[in-house]
Amino acid sequence: MLLSYNRLCALLDAGILTHSNYDLVNSASIDIRLGSKVLIEHTYEQDGKLALKRVSLKDRTPPRFREYDLEKDGPLLLFPGEFILAHSFEIFNLPNNISAEYKLKSSMARIGLEHLNAGWCDAGWNGSVLTLELKNLTRGHEIELNFMDKIGQVVFFQHEVVPADKSYATRGRYNNDKTVSSIKLDPTRTIVFGDEEEEREAEIYAENHPVTVEFEVLEPKKSKIIVTEGEENNE
Repeated sequence: MLLSYNRLCALLDAGILTHSNYDLVNSASIDIRLGSKVLIEHTYEQDGKLALKRVSLKDRTPPRFREYDLEKDGPLLLFPGEFILAHSFEIFNLPNNISAEYKLKSSMARIGLEHLNAGWCDAGWNGSVLTLELKNLTRGHEIELNFMDKIGQVVFFQHEVVPADKSYATRGRYNNDKTVSSIKLDPTRTIVFGDEEEEREAEIYAENHPVTVEFEVLEPKKSKIIVTEGEENNE
């Protein structure tokens, strides 16, 4: 079941999405903002040619990246064809009966910013920011990205409770992860951010919230039909 406004607000109240607020809640999604840390694909030439590095999904070899901090260094200009990894400012704590999916905002897509199709968030994923895979698809425009830009929106789904041994909380590799990373294997290829306050918040959440969230069934409000003069018989 896709969750809409009232139940999305309940998610914030329950701490399922932290570092957010009610102003970011839409009719059936919650806006998320761009966090501070970015990994920019690092390229260089060797013998007059672009030096290529082979990456392997099987071996989980990370690409070459260089680090950038939007909060400290200011806006990032993403050039045509350039690829980066970024992250949400918000932190997710999904229980075993809530999954989510990231969607790029249409205003970003209309300027040529693309997000790769990797925005699914399984039930049980917790204590983590959302890593974003972004690319400039234009041929003649640089795209400016700023810390705390509204970079996308997340939709949430309520479903049957996932068995504990099948939950992402048990099986996933990116729980309690305050990092933006390429492939999680080599710790030297990650940026660790966050602070003790965020760690304490995650611990408090784990101690005080159940693994599932039940919502009160809300009765739909009856619509009041207003009939203007002269329209009474126009059925």
